[in-house]
Amino acid sequence: MEELAADPAPSARRLISAPVVVAVLVMVVWGATPILTRVALEDMEPLVVATSRTILAGLLAAPLLVRLGQPLPRARTPRRLLAVSAAAGFVVFPLVYTIGQERTSGLHGVMILAALPIFTGLYAAAVARRRPSRGWLVGCVIALAGEVLLIGARGGGAGDATLLGDLLVLAAALVVSAGYVAGALLPPRGVSSVAATFWGVVLGAIVLSPLAAALLARDGLPEAGWKAWAAVAVLAIATSVVGYIGWYWALDRGGIARISTVQFLQPLSGFALAVVVLGDSVTPVIAVGAAAILCGIVIAQRA
Repeated sequence: MEELAADPAPSARRLISAPVVVAVLVMVVWGATPILTRVALEDMEPLVVATSRTILAGLLAAPLLVRLGQPLPRARTPRRLLAVSAAAGFVVFPLVYTIGQERTSGLHGVMILAALPIFTGLYAAAVARRRPSRGWLVGCVIALAGEVLLIGARGGGAGDATLLGDLLVLAAALVVSAGYVAGALLPPRGVSSVAATFWGVVLGAIVLSPLAAALLARDGLPEAGWKAWAAVAVLAIATSVVGYIGWYWALDRGGIARISTVQFLQPLSGFALAVVVLGDSVTPVIAVGAAAILCGIVIAQRA
């Protein structure tokens, strides 16, 4: 009888396992990305923001990588995965996303990035050559319905949002999702989540260094306020380094398809920051949309 009574416990523990907790914390941090980017763009050009966040993260990661003592992987497959992860997460995404975010609103950026779990899960299913489960699809549909409510509730109020900006942010989301999957496939091949993050951001900084040098030679050091520099620092340290370490670890330990659904929490974090930083108000429609997102996450997690 005691064994029968304890049967549901593993499912509950699985739902709130360590990878899920870490993924939720990462989403709280990453939800601030559109808001922080908008703050930095008030005093800096998009290319300066994009290159600064990656290079600053690379300068932080380089000595830590030396201390870690893990060289570049020698096998061909891990090297290719690392190249995809570095290019997608620390070169293409910062450039394309920051340019797009300048041309749209913070709230639109939050909502478009909310589609990341769908892209990540589909990429993972394609790599594994598996069809996503019905429960996962149902949960994603419910969460996306919540996203539609949120976009409909806030889209009309964002006067600085443009179609081009939205499309650029969407393109960045499609690219970075591929990088997430590539990074999550590295730990099983002998490259830890910490090493994958450090190598990725260092390689990204090396690639973007010529562009940063050209911008510095042309315009000099940006005359930006402390808020803009603080936003770039948080994007570099919390988002590009700490966030990626936790995210790759969670994807590896918890499974890409299951953990990727936690990304639906990202717009909730972004909305909370928009309320505090930008002064937006939460309407009943937003509350219903948020509830739908949470419900979809639970269903997809159980699947």
